[in-house]
Amino acid sequence: MDLDRVRQDTPTCFDQVFLDSAGSSLLPAPVLAEVNGHLRREQEVGGYRAQDERQADLEDGYRVAAEFFDCAPDEVAFAESATRAWQSALASVPFKAGDRVLVTEAEYGGNAVALLAYCVPLGVSVEVVPSDADGCLSIDRLRDMLDDRVKLVSLVHTPTNGGLVNPVAEAIAAVHETDALTLLDACQTGGQLPVHAAALDADFVSLTGRKWLRAPRGSGLLIVRGRAKGTRPPIIDHAWTDWTGLDEIDIPSSARVHEAWESSVATRLGLIRALRYAADLGIDTIAEAVQSRAEHLRTGLSALPGVRVHDLGRTKAGIVTFTVDGHTADEVKRYLVQRDITVTVSQLKATRYDMTRRGLTEVVRASPHYFVAPQQLDEFLTAVDALTSARS
Repeated sequence: MDLDRVRQDTPTCFDQVFLDSAGSSLLPAPVLAEVNGHLRREQEVGGYRAQDERQADLEDGYRVAAEFFDCAPDEVAFAESATRAWQSALASVPFKAGDRVLVTEAEYGGNAVALLAYCVPLGVSVEVVPSDADGCLSIDRLRDMLDDRVKLVSLVHTPTNGGLVNPVAEAIAAVHETDALTLLDACQTGGQLPVHAAALDADFVSLTGRKWLRAPRGSGLLIVRGRAKGTRPPIIDHAWTDWTGLDEIDIPSSARVHEAWESSVATRLGLIRALRYAADLGIDTIAEAVQSRAEHLRTGLSALPGVRVHDLGRTKAGIVTFTVDGHTADEVKRYLVQRDITVTVSQLKATRYDMTRRGLTEVVRASPHYFVAPQQLDEFLTAVDALTSARS
């Protein structure tokens, strides 16, 4: 990877140590130009005409996304967020009282809240599959819990609160020995690790633009394939569904049935441009760069007195979480922000199943993307070291 070029495409990365791509990353200049350019065009000629002028690019976006995530174009739906995509998938599952949903300990708080709010009133139980000794989803325990009442297994590729990479391919294969559907939350892997939808064989895959893909906020994707193909949420609009008669509609069989008519065209064009940008760099090249930077941070933090790294798993992604003795996570975050180092905090409510099991209430989260220079990683480590030294 040409580090100088990608840093020149991200001019604000020179003025700070940016370690929050797991939250909302910095947009590359071509993505920002795409978004701003379309907004200017909307101001000049109005949103409808501006959209008409870019219709070919919008349509090509399905191909771009399909190539990046290894699926078919008709399996791709664009969404206003990964949350809306995930919830649309959940609402497509035909639950009845007595059904079961299995989740992992790494389940994201937003997903868990949606499951409890939607499923429990229907008489559908939400049950947690335990992790193994390494903190990964236990495939053996998953197999033990599967039966004909399980209608959905919700899987998290990488959680919001650590670098764990779950063995989702093995899990999906186990689930597909039954009739259950799989819903894979790949928000923290899409754009930093390969997510091959066909190879993974998940029925639904939800993805966000704002994190590792470096797209604008308010952008996301849903991949609908396998057993889920042809499913739809109970409430749809006329984005792709035709009103063919007074009491008749023609519903598409493609994933686009999950899309809403109203959305930000500028944001979607930004997501498509971000996908092209990542594809040009190559996802394997990106993964190598991200993982090497994350491992550098883990090694450096582990060597500091009073600092504990909390990442689980046999294989680790680009999220590094840690705590500093004698300091709250927010105190560490504020200390680093004062030095132009951007990190964030993962709270208990974001991953309550996992953090309750481990006795954690909060962790500091650092997530370095490929545009972070090696010397900036050391600047971060030096700052954390200074914080621990000041206390001692």
